Amino acid sequence: MITGSIVALVTPMTETGDIDWAALERLIDWHIANGTQALGLVGTTGEASTLSHPEHREVIRFGVSHAGGRIPIMAGTGSNSTLEAVELTVSAAEAGADCALLVTPYYNRPTQEGLYQHFKAVAGAINLPIVLYNVPSRTGCDLSVETTLRLSQIENIVGLKDATGDVARGAALIQALPKGFAVYSGDDSTTCDLLDVGAAGCISVTANVAPAQMADMCKLALAGDMASARAIDDQVRALHGTLFIESNPIPVKYAMGKMGLIEPTMRLPLTPLSETHWDTLNKAIDECIK
Repeated sequence: MITGSIVALVTPMTETGDIDWAALERLIDWHIANGTQALGLVGTTGEASTLSHPEHREVIRFGVSHAGGRIPIMAGTGSNSTLEAVELTVSAAEAGADCALLVTPYYNRPTQEGLYQHFKAVAGAINLPIVLYNVPSRTGCDLSVETTLRLSQIENIVGLKDATGDVARGAALIQALPKGFAVYSGDDSTTCDLLDVGAAGCISVTANVAPAQMADMCKLALAGDMASARAIDDQVRALHGTLFIESNPIPVKYAMGKMGLIEPTMRLPLTPLSETHWDTLNKAIDECIK
């Protein structure tokens, strides 16, 4: 089971909108050097929705290859088409990913039975560990506690990224789920609270700009030193909110551009961060990145 800080990694792009493979190499090395425990590739923050299928597969293959076993790879393979999710998950397994992250089907808003059958079908198609991803604010679809518990009985469904921000709900899930089933925070603002009630780690946007802090926070919390973990959380708290001042990954790409890590380029329909937010985000970066 992967524990600790898993970065929801951006997909760097050149000024022309092509994938910046050299920058991706640098980011992978930077995260390894800063203690990030795993790389989450081609998720929401990685702009999976605007990558072609060949690009999606190549980012995962490239990430696995360059990481070279130095850090686990969690590959985003979700879709609102079950057949497409199966194809992407099989491809990630063939590329050597350590596990797959599958978001609930978006836009078509399936029933709870539809959600169960969707994830069951993907899990049955490949012997790869699968982490479910529940983010109702993005998908218009909520994976219920009951359906999560039902899915946890499938052998290779091993975890859940909970991006609801509801710590009480997360705590109840952690208590009810089988031993060894990992719950990860998908909401940076409440990560420390969820770690305090038994989460295995986080899948973090903030880790793109503060990888060492997020990694250390998780390590301390998992070791039982919540006071020290909360002290680090306080140091980066300004980032948790401002990195969502506009739709993710617009603010985080702006921040990484200011830090000289990438070009702050993304594909339409996403557009650069509005100038009205520059000062707010610049201040948060200056406060949190020492």
